Amino acid sequence: MEGEPFLDLCHLTEVEQTVILSVLQRDAELRNKEEGRIQKLQQTVSDPVRLRSLSGAWFHEVRAKRYQKGGADVVHASIRHKRREKDIPLTAIFAEEKGNSSQLHEQQEEDKSTERELQENISVREDDNGQEEKEREKDGERLVQILMNGSLMSLYSVGDFGDVVVSGQILFSLQYDVKKEELHVHIIRCQDLAPARKNRSDPYVKVYLLPDNTSRSKKKTAVKRKTLNPVYDETMKYRVRRLDLQARVLSMSIWHMERMRRNLFLGEVEVRLAQWDWSQSQPTWHNLQPRVKLSPDDIISRGTILFSIKFVPPGSEGSGCPPTGELHIWLREIVGLLPTKRGAPSTYVKSVVLPDESGVSGQQTRVLRGSVNPVFNHTMVYDGFQSSDLIQACAEITVWNPHPPSCLGGVRLSTGSGVSYGQAVCWMDSTEDEISVWSSVIQSPNSWVDTSLPIRTNLQT
Repeated sequence: MEGEPFLDLCHLTEVEQTVILSVLQRDAELRNKEEGRIQKLQQTVSDPVRLRSLSGAWFHEVRAKRYQKGGADVVHASIRHKRREKDIPLTAIFAEEKGNSSQLHEQQEEDKSTERELQENISVREDDNGQEEKEREKDGERLVQILMNGSLMSLYSVGDFGDVVVSGQILFSLQYDVKKEELHVHIIRCQDLAPARKNRSDPYVKVYLLPDNTSRSKKKTAVKRKTLNPVYDETMKYRVRRLDLQARVLSMSIWHMERMRRNLFLGEVEVRLAQWDWSQSQPTWHNLQPRVKLSPDDIISRGTILFSIKFVPPGSEGSGCPPTGELHIWLREIVGLLPTKRGAPSTYVKSVVLPDESGVSGQQTRVLRGSVNPVFNHTMVYDGFQSSDLIQACAEITVWNPHPPSCLGGVRLSTGSGVSYGQAVCWMDSTEDEISVWSSVIQSPNSWVDTSLPIRTNLQT
């Protein structure tokens, strides 16, 4: 079998490989029936062109030019090759204590009890939000294609949050590499975890950099078998700008790995990176908490907007120019926008100076497509202001998705008093950082104020 292609299927148990082989066996039986059908056609159809079409020979000719070996043959040969290569049951690969014969016997007994379930349900999936998705694989070629494409079947479910009373701690450290713009999450160990099954747990740690809860953000440690005090010593790395960390929440959750049932939740820790002490480089212990669902106020930002702003008083440029005061907003870029499930988002930015009863002050940039760090380099100019108007006004800058039009969030620059020209208004709700920027604009006329602010999602309307 020298020179033939093989797949690395050592991660599959013996039972799983047996199931795959049974599917391939069904495929072989169908091939035999197809050969019989073709033989009958050869005896009854004399036109070679029509015979080529009815028999499907044209398809096999095209496939032969693309692939030297069929997908089913590769999987079948890979499994047989692995069995001859190692004279041990494949179940032993999954046992970390390979020398413990009693544990290996226990694993083999579990495999026997689940073989019938595997035969009936080959693919069981469930996403990390607890929503199950089950499908039966009845077509042998579809199964082979899934394996060949690297999308291996998951034979376990995750998302059971209520069966275990949370206990224990996790030891980790956080560091930010300024040169590489990377967040390093060093997960060292856990202690005193809750037992999941038969006074034991097979724990692993799952990490997200929220509010991105997609597969792009998800990272996992190795699974440590049969321990309540696992040692990991693994580092997760995230490419993220330092400014964007202010709006992120680091979520670390511990799970017990189940092979056929739902993974069990053992606890979690959530760190608001805006409040993290980056001078602290030593690992620290943190108590695990029960499942916590973040509220909109916890995830306050979808990215960071970088811009400069200045106020030009009337007549400050000489010769009576400008005739009225002008507010200049130089929108430079946005960093760290959250990607959607379809990829990088398309965005544009709107600005308006409130109060604006007529709506004529609204301006917007062009749409930039497919970027999590769009660069606009767009200047917006508003006139008709007196210096005293700035105390009553609010410069609102919002980020939008064009299809369909929806506001992703924004910033509001004002005094934050909640009152404009004696009237209570909801849009004078600036944060402390936004108030500080606006105060600098008022106190430093004719000077650009450079700033970066989180795009908050809790704008009152």
